[in-house]
Amino acid sequence: MELAIMIEGQNGLNWPRWQRLVTAVEELGFSGLYRSDHFTNARPPDKDSLELWVSLTWLADHTRRIRFGPLVTPFSFRHPALTARMAAAVDDLSGGRLTLGVGAGWQEREHNLFGFDLLPSRGRFERFEEGVIVLKQLLAGGQPVSFHGQFYHLDGAQILPPPQRGAGLPILIGGNGKKRTLPLAAKYADEWNAIFLTPEAFSELNRYLDELILQSGRQPSQVQRSMMTGLVFGKDQDAVQQSARLYGGSGLTAQDLRARGLVVGTPPEVVEQIHTLSEAGVQRLMLQWLDLDDVEGLEVLAKTALGSL
Repeated sequence: MELAIMIEGQNGLNWPRWQRLVTAVEELGFSGLYRSDHFTNARPPDKDSLELWVSLTWLADHTRRIRFGPLVTPFSFRHPALTARMAAAVDDLSGGRLTLGVGAGWQEREHNLFGFDLLPSRGRFERFEEGVIVLKQLLAGGQPVSFHGQFYHLDGAQILPPPQRGAGLPILIGGNGKKRTLPLAAKYADEWNAIFLTPEAFSELNRYLDELILQSGRQPSQVQRSMMTGLVFGKDQDAVQQSARLYGGSGLTAQDLRARGLVVGTPPEVVEQIHTLSEAGVQRLMLQWLDLDDVEGLEVLAKTALGSL
């Protein structure tokens, strides 16, 4: 199983923090670095929130090994044609290391603040499906794309220069919803990214996704399985309790947090949980790192976990 780091870009991310984190993840041996795409937090106060695609462009040009991408970039404030153009350019710059995570959008506050139309749930997912179709057609290259849907209209559009990986640039769709998200992942995604699940819950949804993929005329092996989840980690129990405050306070026990899908504990406990998730079918685990200044903690995590995989 690959072990990667995920950060919340709206949680105080600026250039010094981003550059330190990128360098650390590259040098410490993690497989990748992924980040959210938000203008601001769901609740005040607003914090630094470095623009997603500008930050990924810097990463692409200042690393040589790690995979990276958004978890996820939403069509609610990024047109799929513009997303395709940016993704193709950044992927080419990196030598083919981008995983393009896309979503429908969900956070009401940022849409209201900046004047974007989130849409009610049904319309939001209808727009998302159209966006994925447009995105995949544009990235495939070759012929100009014409598309006339309810939300998007293209007439002979194409990306030049053509994306080097073309249709091989992987599209990630994230979420746990059995009604909308998993059917869309089964139909369109190269990677499904689950969010905050226990090993048992992941196994259940993983089997359900297999069924949906077969129903869509594809093979389960065509869709990689990953999960993003929280990490409460420390060298001893006192450090673990300190880390737990980032996820709701000291009143929650390690058992409570694990029941919510988080990876929790000291180094041996975290290694054990990572192996359990691997056995459940997680092929790439993206651990949410909330303290953007704690590079020393990343070093401890790398020494703890990477050698056990």
